[in-house]
Amino acid sequence: MSVRLTAATAEHFAQLIAGEALTDGTALAATPVAEAEVLAMLAEVADVVGRRFSPAAWLMISRDDVVGLLSITEVVEVGVVQIGYGVAPGSRGHGHAADAVAALLEWARGDGRLHAIVAETRTDNIASQRVLERNGFARIGERLDEEDGDLFCWRAEL
Repeated sequence: MSVRLTAATAEHFAQLIAGEALTDGTALAATPVAEAEVLAMLAEVADVVGRRFSPAAWLMISRDDVVGLLSITEVVEVGVVQIGYGVAPGSRGHGHAADAVAALLEWARGDGRLHAIVAETRTDNIASQRVLERNGFARIGERLDEEDGDLFCWRAEL
């Protein structure tokens, strides 16, 4: 597996936003995981979701670099959460997202609070669709989102 997941804290998000290495010595990827505004939004989502389900976000770490984030974006219903993930542009194409989703599924199967995980991808985001397919997600529908456009809806039973 090319990545390990580490639960992301508010301090981690602050360090990512500031473009600083983490206090444990973990470095940042050559390119930022996301822009500061996006990271701030993800920190807020993690805070809100974290009040209902924790952990709510994880750092994707490859070797000793933060190469991405994986987050629970919503508690859909009891036992079902929605996830989202992103990999720093300079770290894409190395299987980090697929490995991170696999690690999350393994964790969720042992956690006992969840029976399914859902996700959405833009219809034109083939790479993200492949990540979910490789990890056993089934496409269960489509929807139109005002902000993101046409989306495929995915679900993995645990």
